[in-house]
Amino acid sequence: MEPIVGIDLGTTNSEVAFIIDGNAEILKDRDDGILPSCVGIDDDGKIIVGAEARNQAVIAPDSTVLSVKRLMGTDQKIHMKDSSYLPQEISAFILKELKERAEKALGKPISKAIITAPAYFTDAQRHATREAGEIAGLNVVRIINEPTAAALAYESASSETQRILIYDLGGGTFDVSIVKIEEGVVEVLSSTGDNHLGGDDFDQKIVARLAEYVEKELKLSVTKQPLVMARLKRAAEKAKMTLSGSPYSKIEEDHIGKKTWKDIHLSYELSRLDFEEMIEDELERTMDSVSKALRDASLLPSAINKIILVGGSTRIPRISEMLEEKFGRLPHSEIDPDLCVALGAAIQAGREMGLDSTSVLLDITPYTFGTSAIGEVDGAPCMTRFVPLIRRNTKLPTAKSEAFYTLYDSQEAVEIKVCQGEKPDALDNIRIGKYKFKLSPRSPEGSVIVLNFDLDLNGILKIEAIEKASGRKINAVIENAFSTFTDQEMFDSKKRINALWGEKAESDEGAAADETPKETMPPDLAEALAKAESQLDSASGEDRDEMVNLMEDIRDAVADSRVDDARELLKELEEILFYLG
Repeated sequence: MEPIVGIDLGTTNSEVAFIIDGNAEILKDRDDGILPSCVGIDDDGKIIVGAEARNQAVIAPDSTVLSVKRLMGTDQKIHMKDSSYLPQEISAFILKELKERAEKALGKPISKAIITAPAYFTDAQRHATREAGEIAGLNVVRIINEPTAAALAYESASSETQRILIYDLGGGTFDVSIVKIEEGVVEVLSSTGDNHLGGDDFDQKIVARLAEYVEKELKLSVTKQPLVMARLKRAAEKAKMTLSGSPYSKIEEDHIGKKTWKDIHLSYELSRLDFEEMIEDELERTMDSVSKALRDASLLPSAINKIILVGGSTRIPRISEMLEEKFGRLPHSEIDPDLCVALGAAIQAGREMGLDSTSVLLDITPYTFGTSAIGEVDGAPCMTRFVPLIRRNTKLPTAKSEAFYTLYDSQEAVEIKVCQGEKPDALDNIRIGKYKFKLSPRSPEGSVIVLNFDLDLNGILKIEAIEKASGRKINAVIENAFSTFTDQEMFDSKKRINALWGEKAESDEGAAADETPKETMPPDLAEALAKAESQLDSASGEDRDEMVNLMEDIRDAVADSRVDDARELLKELEEILFYLG
């Protein structure tokens, strides 16, 4: 069987994936599998692709090409040193690098590929993409839409009919699509977007802010200095990425210029709030497209079963907030937004090769972790508002930070409560830790405390609180953050199990050694049970009893390795949830 790889040819990054042992996997080459979509010519006149080209862009911007995807379908010439290229030729360099990566990883020649394109790409842009593949020595079996690929990555093994909204915001393009998946068939119900809106535009907003700061505060004009502007763009991109997980980013660039023979250095702190305010108009444009996609599909927000985030720019926290406000549910990003399109392309490639069963392996957190702070709940003042830091279904490992503020002058300490749950009031969630943090004497009202959460694959949650002005900090570790038990519940459970175990050992010695392992809960069933659990309080008595019984029956069926029966029971549970919602 001739192998077919799946390729995501992205504006900022590109990836290649393949079906290995029934699973879609990103092919790596001593890296994380992400190839920067950058092409350059080095000092020896050699073409370089990927991280090497991206690193060169700062010192040799005239010899490096970034974000070529925006030019696909045009006849615009792209200059590198003394030569010029068409956009599809630059893209072909990237595809050749991915082709060689796949051949190295799989140990066999690769000549066929499925390549993804934005759903909003024109025929000319798609044709240019196919040409790029052919130039790279690839027979492009199919070009599939990026949202279709993303939906496949999430729903390849699902037999349920699903209406999914895919919000795809990458480095240079944005599109939003609504698809219906029924019996393995993906149907696009609507699609809209903007081929010139993405993370690059957000970077430029930061660059403009930095250039303005340098001119006004440091009295140095840099807008006509390509090398300095390239450095600011690289710094802006790093700051944007930092702000996805932290409330502040410190931008430091030494020796950006001279003034009266004195070196000028840039030091600028950008807050997440300022950044989100800078890009609010662009984000509102994406939400207008979301509304348009719903209208075009003749659907209400309540008809959407799932929201999927695609593209690195969707890591900006404000995007999830806006989607949650509109749809009343959290979007999914448990598959890396940078990788899910390539994984979906590999799944489609597997189908082209006649492989029936494909899946994506996930390590996610099943719970939301956060803290308690003064705020509002349902429009009313609340002393214990729950502030999520790490949302459930987030891919592991992960780290998130948030800024909090003191209430009054000379505040001596803050109490940090670590909670697990989904309720807006922290008192309704499970408290898994409490720490007292002493502050510097005579600190003013509004002093910033940065709280960092770091959750690893084993469920170990590391917590760090930092007083921003002084740098003082405390650290704590919660060994089993995934546990749903309180300390008392854990004690009671151990006592009960130990008693049962002792009784069993007396009456049926040695039987335990012959026991077969219990079936683990499949991720889709675990997610559905968690959703049902969160709605128990809002259900009437009769509905609640039926939900509890169905949930227990599902758990029992899974424990007895009757997963098909569990999914049949899930359909009954979902009917109740549908009417409740």
